[in-house]
Amino acid sequence: MGTYIAADIGGTQLRVSVYPDDGIEPIYQKRIPTQGKGTPIERLLGLINDTWPEEGQVLSIGAAFPGPIDPFAGILISAPNIPGWENLPIRQILRERFHVPVAVGNDANLAALAEWRFGAGRGHHNLVYLTISTGIGGGVIVEDQLLLGVRGLAAELGHVTVWPDGPVCSCGLHGHLESVGSGTGIAHYFNEQAALGRPTILPAGPLPTSKEIAKAAQAGDALAIEALGRAGYFVGIGLANYLLTFNPSIIILGGGVSRSGLAFFDPLRKSMREHLYRPEYAENLVLTTVQLGDDAGLLGSLALARTVSGE
Repeated sequence: MGTYIAADIGGTQLRVSVYPDDGIEPIYQKRIPTQGKGTPIERLLGLINDTWPEEGQVLSIGAAFPGPIDPFAGILISAPNIPGWENLPIRQILRERFHVPVAVGNDANLAALAEWRFGAGRGHHNLVYLTISTGIGGGVIVEDQLLLGVRGLAAELGHVTVWPDGPVCSCGLHGHLESVGSGTGIAHYFNEQAALGRPTILPAGPLPTSKEIAKAAQAGDALAIEALGRAGYFVGIGLANYLLTFNPSIIILGGGVSRSGLAFFDPLRKSMREHLYRPEYAENLVLTTVQLGDDAGLLGSLALARTVSGE
C-alpha cells in the first residue's frame, strides 16, 4: 500500500502525519516542539524519519511552511518565527534525505487548498481563505486552481494596505490588514486604550489574547467590544477588496479571531458591504468559518503531495 507524508511546520511546533493513498484519516501522527535539541531543520528531518512507515512505499512528501516560499524552486524565502531559515532550499534537503518526490508550499495557501478539497469550500470553484490569528494569512482558489503567481508568492492577504497611516505591521510597513485586524493588532489597541484610563474588566498586565478580549466582550466590556469591532471594520475592508479582485462564491475565515463572536462579525459584515462599489459582488456569497481547524495545514500538504507522487 502506498502512503503519503504530510508535514506542517510552525514557529511553535512541528507536525507530521502519514496518510493512506486515499481518504484523509491519518494512519499515524506525531508532533514535537520546533525548538529543542538540535536545529529546527534537524528536528524536522528526525520527525519525518520517526514517522516513516516500516512497510509499504512512501509515494511523496508534502510540507507547509510559514512565511513566503517559492514552491517552484522549492526555496523557503523566510520563516519569521524560525531564526536562520532564510533562502532555505527545503525541497532539495528533503529530497536528498528521503529520496521521494517532495512538494512544498506556504501554510496559509495550503490551508486554503485543504478547505477547498476537503472542508468548507467543497463544491466551490472560486474561493478566498483568510486565517486571522497572531498574524493574518490567506489563500485563493481561482477556477479550481490554487493561485500562486509567478514565484508562488501570491495571496499574502494579510499584507494588503487598509490604512496607509495606520500602525506598524510585523513586517515593518504601515497600515497592513495584519496590523489592525489580527489578534495582535486587537490586543495592542486594547492595551493602548486601557493605558489611557479606559475602563475594562480585564486586569492590567501583558497583552491579552483575542480569546480573553472576546470573553470580555461577551460579558459586556465596552472597550473589548470596541476593539473587536475596530478589527472587524478593517477586515471587512480587506474582504471587500478580495471580493472585487477575485469575485469568489465563498469566503472562509479561520484562526482564533474568527471565533470572537458577533462583536467581531457584525462590524465585519457591515464594513464589507459598505466598501463594495456594487452589491452584486456579495450576492449569494457564502461567508463561513473553517471546517478542518488545526488540521488544515496537514491536509493541504496531503493534497499537495498527491499532485507530485507520479514524478
